[in-house]
Amino acid sequence: MSYKSIVVNLDVDGPIESVVKVASELAAASRARLIGFCAADAYLPVTGPEGAALVAQAWQQMRDDDERRFKELREEFESLVAGVVKTEWHEALDRPTPALVRMSRGADLVLTQALDGAATGDTARIADPAGVVLQSGRPLLIVGTEKASVPARKAVVTWKDTKEARRALSDAVPLLQSAAEVTVVTVASTIDQPVRDSMADVDAFLTWHGIRARGEAIESIDEVGSLLDFVDAQGADLVVSGAYGHSRLREWIFGGITRSLLGRNRFSRFMSA
Repeated sequence: MSYKSIVVNLDVDGPIESVVKVASELAAASRARLIGFCAADAYLPVTGPEGAALVAQAWQQMRDDDERRFKELREEFESLVAGVVKTEWHEALDRPTPALVRMSRGADLVLTQALDGAATGDTARIADPAGVVLQSGRPLLIVGTEKASVPARKAVVTWKDTKEARRALSDAVPLLQSAAEVTVVTVASTIDQPVRDSMADVDAFLTWHGIRARGEAIESIDEVGSLLDFVDAQGADLVVSGAYGHSRLREWIFGGITRSLLGRNRFSRFMSA
């Protein structure tokens, strides 16, 4: 079990070296093709009807600037991964989130960065990670700013008995197999027999995939706070979790742990929905 097609999303206005480094390491370890991708849309200037021609000219200039930026990013991407893995390049003059969702159709895994957390509001320039994972049907690895490495040194799986957590656990197997240390943690108001049974099943699943993991059950009514405290105490560089959310008026509303993890950029976060 491994990833054979990986898309790395590059922010048009941001640094790319860190995320490309992690993506190329993972692609090399998996013998996968690595697809570099960048999308951006031009802002539409606001002016009166007398300025329609100027608006059109300014809008076209921004699109031309983006196409020049795509060329620069492609050259940097290819330079960073030269000779390491097989690569492709794709770009789109479009909103980054829907464009990346479409691009993910041909991928086993999507990598991106999220320097501004759960949602930037800049929908024309930056892909929203929660929107991508909730809409794409593909796992998303959000590369951290401090401890971004493959394989992970310490991986933490945040477990609850839901379809999202099961999907994330299964999708993350290749990363967990290469991690030096894996811990599965669950938080519940009462650690009863059903909770212990679910943890035992997770341990058996990982064992069958050659992964030795330590289990940790925490009794607490503060699920989000207790999980984040545990992750910080472990010094994790990779956190695996389900992504929880639902659609309302075309906006994504996220569960507490999803939003909280997206706001923690120090470590890498692996999410599936």
